[in-house]
Formats: sequence, C-alpha cells, structure tokens
Amino acid sequence: MDNRFATAFVIACVLSLISTIYMAASIGTDFWYEYRSPVQENSSDSNKVAWDDFLGDEADEKTYNDALFRYNGTMGLWRRCITIPKNTYWYTPPERTESFDVVTKCMSFSLNEQFMEKYVDPGNHNSGIDLLRTYLWRCQFLLPFVSLGLVCFGALIGLCACICRSLYPTIATGILHLLAGLCTLGSVSCYVAGIELLHQKLGLPENVSGEFGWSFCLACVSAPLQFMASALFIWAAHTNRKEYTLMKAYRVA
Repeated sequence: MDNRFATAFVIACVLSLISTIYMAASIGTDFWYEYRSPVQENSSDSNKVAWDDFLGDEADEKTYNDALFRYNGTMGLWRRCITIPKNTYWYTPPERTESFDVVTKCMSFSLNEQFMEKYVDPGNHNSGIDLLRTYLWRCQFLLPFVSLGLVCFGALIGLCACICRSLYPTIATGILHLLAGLCTLGSVSCYVAGIELLHQKLGLPENVSGEFGWSFCLACVSAPLQFMASALFIWAAHTNRKEYTLMKAYRVA
C-alpha cells in the first residue's frame, strides 16, 4: 500500500469519526436555538397557564413558541425546553433574593408533530398550510439522520476497503461522505430559513433575543469535516489507482 494512500486514508477516517460524533451529539441535544429573556420569578396565573399549555400534549406552534420566547427556551430536533422557577407559590411570592432556583422543563416532539403541517398564521388552523415552512421543518428533522446513516454506512465500506485494499470501496466511501456533507449542509440551511420565517410571523417580544446554540454549531462543523473526509477518500483512491497503474506498467516492461 502506498504511503500517501495510507496517510490520506487514516486522516479521512479520523475526520469521518469526528464528524459522526459531532452529528450524533447535535441530533441528541436541545440547543439548536436559544432564546434569552428576563426570567419570570413568580408564579402568576398567566405564567402557570403558559407553563401548563407548553407541557400539554395539545400545544400548537404558537403556544409553545410563545413560551419559548418568554422563559429562556431552547429548541432541539427532538425536544423543546423552558426555564421556570423551581418553587412555585400560589399566594403572594416571598421577597426576592439575589438568586433563585430554576428548573428546566422539556417536552418532546412526537413523530406526528415532526410531520405536521405548518400554517400561514402559526397556531391558526384556518389560515391555510404554509408549504415552505412545512417542508423546511421536515427536512431539518430528516436530513441529519440521513447524513448520519450515510457516514456510518460509509465507515463500513471504508473498513472493507482497508481490509481488501481495494479501489472501489474507497471511492464509494468518499461519495457517501460527500452526500452526507450535502445532507448536513441542507439541514442547517433549512433550519436557518425556518427560524427566520418563524420570526417574521411571530415577532420576538421586547427584551427577548435569540441565537443559534452549540448543537447547531456542531452540525455546522460536521458538514466541512464530511466534505474533507470525502475529498481525502477520493484522492486516496485516485493515488492508489495511479500507483497501481505505474506498477503494472513497470512489470509489463
């Protein structure tokens, strides 16, 4: 095996492993997008209703997004979370102290919610289906899993290439990583577009800001790693093929 092939192959495998870890961590965590808002310290009736609605199974898009805006919410691909006071009081709240305990409450998106239609007016089922936001929402959920599957399948083929020292499995591994990178890039692009469209329809309240979280950043980093791994796998295959051709010509001569 040519040294250049071996070096490129090993580096590509390392990049592939790192991108897989990043993608898996991104999918499994709840910090794709984070909202920053003044924490609601008391348990007023309006706050209690908002919390109950958020944690209910029937919460629509507007209901849970309003809660995310008001209570330092975070969004992942699978779950939505808000931060509320740990201790709630149904009478006059105690005197405020410099710090108070808070707890994070999360609600998972059901599989049905992941494929549910988005409406032109969020939360209003009579406003018509917003096809663009619906497809963006579905793509941002599905594409990361497709990407992760392609990388894992590529790793198996890469293992075959390493054992058999064959050209074609290495090329196939490179192509699969290229497709995985495109899926990851598509996922983060759909997520950004979906968030921007949502904020156009549901404007952020005063004193509330939003930013992309570290889970989203992991997905963003994973895409170029997959592209680099793809390039190295394909380059390694090309180098190995060229070396094989030269060796064959030398033997014939």
